[in-house]
Amino acid sequence: MSDIFIIAEAGVNHNGDIKLAKKLIDAAKSAGADAVKFQTFKAESGVSKIAQKAEYQKQTTGADESQLKMVKRLELSFCDFKKLKKYCEEKEILFLSTPFDLDSIDFLESLDMSIYKVPSGEITNLTYLIKIARTGKPVIMSTGMSDLDEVGSALDVLRDNGAGTITLLHCNTQYPTPFEDANIKAMLTLKERFGVAVGYSDHTLGIEAPIAAVALGATVIEKHFTLDKNMEGPDHKASLDPQELKAMVTSIRNIEVALGDGIKRPSKSETPNKEVARKSIVARRNIVKGEIFTEDNLTVKRPGNGISPMKWFEVLGKKATRDFCEDELIEL
Repeated sequence: MSDIFIIAEAGVNHNGDIKLAKKLIDAAKSAGADAVKFQTFKAESGVSKIAQKAEYQKQTTGADESQLKMVKRLELSFCDFKKLKKYCEEKEILFLSTPFDLDSIDFLESLDMSIYKVPSGEITNLTYLIKIARTGKPVIMSTGMSDLDEVGSALDVLRDNGAGTITLLHCNTQYPTPFEDANIKAMLTLKERFGVAVGYSDHTLGIEAPIAAVALGATVIEKHFTLDKNMEGPDHKASLDPQELKAMVTSIRNIEVALGDGIKRPSKSETPNKEVARKSIVARRNIVKGEIFTEDNLTVKRPGNGISPMKWFEVLGKKATRDFCEDELIEL
């Protein structure tokens, strides 16, 4: 596995259809993501009858129905998730799913979830955080809509109750997130303040923001994707299509390699260019044996396999030990 852990967020973009969910798994695998993530919930356990839709949900799915009714349509059964986990194992991609209620945590624990993803909306849900922590598994927690005090409080709960390694994801929960609100540098603030690994859960349009986050040091990238942006549902329009997801993964892998180890030294590929691009001390004109080297008979030109120009003042005043033709590399 690469250093940058890429989560292809299928979320509820299966529209409650396990066949579409499997196609999303195929697309995530084809794109080269490390994991594909869904959302596991019992609608009535997490959404009340009076809960309103977010504005972006009203725009994408209409304002007439309640949030509960919308979420119910997007629900997959526990049996479906068992099948999806098995399908992921067959396709050799990690299955992840975010639980949105306590029963769903118990269910996912029965599937031996390797990592738990805490969504932004649950960061102030004390009993939820305690239950997640007590699994002892690694936790990736999104921090959308939160200030540093809220993040710190949630971290304390997770740590005090036995959570494994914790990674914080900077996030903005608006779908899509305006670029001026992305504030990717806040990811670095989380790293400095809490001393944990950080990443970025992105809801902007396109792939620029997650690539920038990787360049800044993100260790985890999460991004929504869909089979078709024109499908009915709350998150499709703000998601990547399969081709864009593949382009994002490819770009991240390229940046990951390009970041290197931070040691400043000539690379293997550029070392041969030293001789071509650097310069040496050469004869400005023909020089006869015994003549004193001066600024009148010496100059600096390519190639760079002779005496370095950094030794210019060491060469001046020396006697020529033999004849030199114009442009010939000087030897002492």
